Amino acid sequence: MSYINQTILFVKEELTHAEAGHDWFHIERVYKNALQIAEYEKCDIVVVKLAALLHDIADSKFHNGDETLGPKKARIFLKSIQVDEEIIEHVVQIIQNMSFKNSFDNTSFKSLELSIVKDADRLDAIGAIGIARTFHYGGYKNRLLYDPTIEPVMHQNKDSYQRSTAPTLNHFYEKLLLLKNQMETPKGIVLAQKRHDFMLSFLAQFYSEWEGLE
Repeated sequence: MSYINQTILFVKEELTHAEAGHDWFHIERVYKNALQIAEYEKCDIVVVKLAALLHDIADSKFHNGDETLGPKKARIFLKSIQVDEEIIEHVVQIIQNMSFKNSFDNTSFKSLELSIVKDADRLDAIGAIGIARTFHYGGYKNRLLYDPTIEPVMHQNKDSYQRSTAPTLNHFYEKLLLLKNQMETPKGIVLAQKRHDFMLSFLAQFYSEWEGLE
């Protein structure tokens, strides 16, 4: 059995009971996004595939904020199926450096494969799927849908972003609408624009309905 097939089976098993916005179907969508972007790039496709499949193997949001667990689990698994050490190290570096919250930190690690997987993941955070995931997670955390008296905050550091308990709609301004300008691959930029525009249409409709202006 190939590295990729073994990894798919492992991830499906690990995420059997995961929150719906970070479950196997999220991984599968990111994987497909990554393959779509990779078609236009000269990249190490094995690294891209493995990183896309393992990027949320232990999201810190669901593990008491532990950001070391995901990379650790990925490394242990990849060693267990005898992946080359160079590939393992690259995949682990991608997992450690791709999340939005870590964009507040300065990191020296860069690679085309990181850009591809990061863009693929951020595409799943915007557009129709992104809207669905955002409100699902807001419900999971029992947050308000919207409160006109609570203004969005432009977070300046990771701690501020992670501690936020703002209404779900604020998340559009604090993260989702920012992602279009953070895309790093040409194909990712094109795909993000369409999803970004959809979110703007959704927000216009939301405010219209909220105010009874239809």
